[in-house]
Amino acid sequence: MMPCLWLPLALGCAVAAAVLPLCRPAFAAPKTADSPLPPTLCRRLADETDRNLREHVLAPWFPRALDQKFGGFYEAFDEQWARPVGDGNVKSVVYQSRLTWIASRAAHRYPQKAVSYRAMARHGVAVLSDRLWDRENGGFFWSVSETGEPFRNGEKHAYGVAFAIYAASAAYQATGETRALDLAKRAYAWLETHAQDTKNGGYYEALTCDGKPILTIPTAPDATVADPIGMRYGFKSMNGHIHLLEALTALYGLWPDAGLRARLKEMLRIVRDKVAVEPGCLNLFFTPQWRPVPDHDSFGHDVETAYLLTEASAVLGRPDDAKTWATARRLVDHALAFGWDEKNGGFYDAGSAFGAATITDKVWWTQAEGLNALLLMHERYGRETPRYGAAFLKQWEFITRRQIDYGNTGWLGKVSAEGVPIPGQIKSDAWKDPYHQGRALLNVSQTLRKMANEKTKTP
Repeated sequence: MMPCLWLPLALGCAVAAAVLPLCRPAFAAPKTADSPLPPTLCRRLADETDRNLREHVLAPWFPRALDQKFGGFYEAFDEQWARPVGDGNVKSVVYQSRLTWIASRAAHRYPQKAVSYRAMARHGVAVLSDRLWDRENGGFFWSVSETGEPFRNGEKHAYGVAFAIYAASAAYQATGETRALDLAKRAYAWLETHAQDTKNGGYYEALTCDGKPILTIPTAPDATVADPIGMRYGFKSMNGHIHLLEALTALYGLWPDAGLRARLKEMLRIVRDKVAVEPGCLNLFFTPQWRPVPDHDSFGHDVETAYLLTEASAVLGRPDDAKTWATARRLVDHALAFGWDEKNGGFYDAGSAFGAATITDKVWWTQAEGLNALLLMHERYGRETPRYGAAFLKQWEFITRRQIDYGNTGWLGKVSAEGVPIPGQIKSDAWKDPYHQGRALLNVSQTLRKMANEKTKTP
């Protein structure tokens, strides 16, 4: 561990200055613009990112989050990683899937702890299969109580099904057990039967308990106009479809089914050619006919999608597809042009196609996806320009100095543009989990070792 440093931070105009302990890696950007990431620096950064993965992503959740009584994983933890009293112990398909996924990936990365992580991956598959899967109608409930009673009238969502496919696929890779792969295949078959839009392409997203697409706003007095991911019923979303692309990519990598390949190619075209638009943005919402509905530009989703597009193209056997890479690069370039904080480092939360950022808070998952995308672009285009490598270094500096809670461990959910923590934050809930930062650090540490001509370490 690095020595603790005391750094005074102002907690806003209405709050007195506070002093926060920060134990952070020493950071020194290279002086040569020609080579922002030489091998010696890559080796050091690989060690730093791997250590962050172990200490601030894996260790806080595992085994703390395991629910040995009701199965699956606890979702709610406060700032100090204590479970809040009366949290209800809800099990949501996205959170349960994401912890199953990261446990599965950790089993690959750390062979000496593989037995433990495989056990946790099996634990996650069990809650997906036995509690969240609807045995009567098929499909995954959005969320259930600790004893398995579904909430929201048993509503289902393609976004949730996507993450379950993603998790079950990773669990099969980690354990080799057909139960996990069979679950992923069964979920994909349910999705195709109930959610596929055969007329317009893509998928309907919100579905009733018996698998019927919800295409109009419910009229019941207690109904909400927003579906489980915060979108109006009856529309399609960028968020749903980029993660469906991600899920189908993972499953196709294990199960090269012809029908699945055709669907994955369709999803790649939809995200690349309909969702992504000039000058490098993603439309957030669409009618069922793929007519865009105006809204803001989410910089985090832009840089995340850059990675997901290239990943899908590679799995389809086209790792150098020019059109896909051009779209991916535009997404990152636009985020750097309009959503990047050149002074402090880090990506802002949201903005517009041509204007300054409108929401300048910095959210943990956006910083993680930015880190991953910047190194991806540097690896691809670093010989043309040092800009991605230089931004990657600044991004990692911002994360290590401002986005990590060294006192309690874990990533802070949200900080100001300058990196001041937003008071009263939780460490984990149904939406804050180890998926984004875990995936980014897994990818980045491995890529840095490859760039340094060094094998991935397995401590």
